[in-house]
Amino acid sequence: MWMVVLSAILGAFLSVKWLLKRVNWWLYEAKLGYRQYSLPPGDLGWPFIGNMWSFLRAFKSRDPDSFIHSFVSRSPLFLYFLLLCSTLTHLLRYGEVGIYKAFMFGNPSVIVTMPETCKRVLNDDDAFKPGWPTSAVELIGKKSFIDISYEEHKRLRRLTAASINGHEALSVYIPYIEQNVVSALEKWSETGEIEFLTHLRRLTFRIIMYIFLSSESEEVMEALEKEYTALNYGIRAMAINFPGFAYHRALKARKSLVAVFQSVVNERRKEGKANGSLKKEDMLDGLLGVRDEKGEGLDDEEIIDIMLMYLNAGHESSAHTIMWATIFLQQNPQFLAKAKAEQERIVKERSPTKEGLTLAEFREMKYLSKVIDETLRFITFSLTVFREALIDVNINGYVIPKGWKVLVWFRSIHLDPEIYSNPKEFNPSRWDDHIAKANTFLPFGAGSRLCPGNDLAKLEIAIFLHHFLLNYRLERVNPESRVRYLPHTRPADNCLARVKRLTPSPPNKY
Repeated sequence: MWMVVLSAILGAFLSVKWLLKRVNWWLYEAKLGYRQYSLPPGDLGWPFIGNMWSFLRAFKSRDPDSFIHSFVSRSPLFLYFLLLCSTLTHLLRYGEVGIYKAFMFGNPSVIVTMPETCKRVLNDDDAFKPGWPTSAVELIGKKSFIDISYEEHKRLRRLTAASINGHEALSVYIPYIEQNVVSALEKWSETGEIEFLTHLRRLTFRIIMYIFLSSESEEVMEALEKEYTALNYGIRAMAINFPGFAYHRALKARKSLVAVFQSVVNERRKEGKANGSLKKEDMLDGLLGVRDEKGEGLDDEEIIDIMLMYLNAGHESSAHTIMWATIFLQQNPQFLAKAKAEQERIVKERSPTKEGLTLAEFREMKYLSKVIDETLRFITFSLTVFREALIDVNINGYVIPKGWKVLVWFRSIHLDPEIYSNPKEFNPSRWDDHIAKANTFLPFGAGSRLCPGNDLAKLEIAIFLHHFLLNYRLERVNPESRVRYLPHTRPADNCLARVKRLTPSPPNKY
């Protein structure tokens, strides 16, 4: 009798589970008709939630790559269960195919994990457009680079590129970046224990705020940096606009940031009218004064969304990369010695009458550039970017249906042992003879939407490491601190450490 009851309960449980697992198929796959049989291998997970629980579970564990591995490696027992419970026998095609279907961030999606598939998605602007989650678009801005059309993106990029990455602009930024790095390192060395990442974020935020707004107010910057922290946590959160959720807090933070930036833009426009022209002392003046071939400028919403985007990306990625590069060099004395020797040579060869770094010296930092590239590869600050199929797209024999999202999974490429030997080993020297094949190194994306601030970011990172290597060392309080992977890879203690000076403090030239 009990066996019958247990069998009935088990049967009911399996039936309910089977029905629930079919909901997303009914909603998104069945209506594709015969095209459903050409979808990439994978599954759309549970109703509405999709694969997000397994994604979050993996990235909150010690093995974030288990999420993708769950698509690549399916056990024979799992495959047999699929064969019994599903008429979709094409689901048995799991393996290292580099393209998988899933349900991510509220949308039916395809994840691509190999250079060839990523190249197609990132470079084919006729077939794919930006497809960022609703939460990211609402928070960063509908007129920022992440959601505008290809033509509009080209226009805005052309208008703003010189202010961000131009040779003249980079040369102008060096003294200010260097001044703040030298001052911050000296201050930290006298403070004792600090959260190294937190202080780096404040430093990089100060720099990007000055570059954009000429602002050096500690009170204003501290308040805005806190708002950006809340904003950043909400960008990759589920779009639940309810008190207590990250997305709700992030929306409030965006509202505060927009209000601040709007008041600054209003004041600048007012000053421009009063003086007859803009001073063009910072990037905001440049954005206000820029004109296209038709004589048209940017409206306030475009300017604010561009600023909000750059200020977020321009301090978060740089701070995290600086922290990890510093940690990795301290953990590997042989690489630290080589990087330091290069910086000592650059200073030694400098003219006695010359003070401070130059753009030419930055471009001589060949080994330090490899350290930075290896850090960017190893950490992969942005693990994915989002696109959306504009038409039905055929890739490697599979169909990506029109309207489905596509997630270009950078992390899988950067940690692929077929591309990088011992990929989970930090080794800047791997770049000595490495000839990078197309779309195997994507820290700033690729194609027409390559991150426009990549040169500025690498300049900022290099200037910090230059002064750190010459004069300081890092002593972590908890070197075995657990690593967290969301929203970005970092130690759980934000790298609690002491910054120790190696030599007596020289007079501050700045």
